[in-house]
Amino acid sequence: MSVLIANNEYIGWLNNLKQKVRAAQLKTVVAVNASLIKLYWELGQQIVEKQQNAHWGDKLINQIAADLKKEFPDVKGFSITNLKYCQRFYLFYQNQIGQQAVDQFIAHDIAKIPWGHHIIIFTKSTSIIEAEFYIKQTIANNWNREILALQLKTNLFQRQGNAISNFKTTLPEELASITQQTIKDPYVFDFLSLEAPFKEKDIEQQLTTHITKFLLELGKGFAFVGKQYRIEVAENEYFIDLLFYHIHLKCYVVIELKNTKFIPEYTGKLNFYLSAVDSLLKTTTDNSTIGILLCRDKNNIEAEFALRDINKPMGISEFTFGEILPENLKSNLPTVEEIENELKKIELDK
Repeated sequence: MSVLIANNEYIGWLNNLKQKVRAAQLKTVVAVNASLIKLYWELGQQIVEKQQNAHWGDKLINQIAADLKKEFPDVKGFSITNLKYCQRFYLFYQNQIGQQAVDQFIAHDIAKIPWGHHIIIFTKSTSIIEAEFYIKQTIANNWNREILALQLKTNLFQRQGNAISNFKTTLPEELASITQQTIKDPYVFDFLSLEAPFKEKDIEQQLTTHITKFLLELGKGFAFVGKQYRIEVAENEYFIDLLFYHIHLKCYVVIELKNTKFIPEYTGKLNFYLSAVDSLLKTTTDNSTIGILLCRDKNNIEAEFALRDINKPMGISEFTFGEILPENLKSNLPTVEEIENELKKIELDK
């Protein structure tokens, strides 16, 4: 046995077997999840159709829950709460499905995330387009339920790719599109603990203290390089507020933080930093350095004019410390705590 463990050929063969087992396990999990989502879809469909066409009263779901749990005591998901979610699941998506086969619908991205994630998405999204966005983002970023709920709470769908930028004129077409989708507006720093009056350095310190949450808000691919990063130009020292490297975009990202309303002069300083990083840090394998100017407020027209003749890629975004959902939406959507409580009820009823 010990001889085999030390044999490189055996080790390679064993690793290959392990990969096959993991792949098979993943396929099994996906297949089981797809079957579960399909079952919940069909349950929701049957409940809606019977409620519309039969006259069995308002207690239909209560009776179904009792009968199914009695017949299948070991099968999960037949609580009253979960059957109501099945009903809502079907009603939310039915207009998109139309005559499309359910199997084909389930086979796509919707079957790749757990039921608990779906409950958060279809109860908090205001459109199917928004729901599809969160489904794809969950798959791409491997979000757990807590992170998914946070992204919905801060309205990522509306913020993603919304910054004022000059990427179209300063980057190759494909890279410009990807970069635009990387930048948000506004950024939400509701995880900071600040006491007024506070200064830019206080915000900067808090962002780096809570670097994990800061990176989550920035998005996938950002790697932290340094705070007050020192560069030297013509024997003079300069300090970049926050410096990152984006793994997927293959470039440095300079973030300048301004705890004031945007003024055009800010772009000149950021442009200077981008030139310095391109000259001093960028390698031949890196793409052009990107700048993100974060301000408390901005006028979009003024920001567009400020970027018009700048040849370095940069975006201008606002940042806020609290929730940004419109009040009319907040009143109509369940809170994260309410959804989590409902999910706990489902788990207790199983």
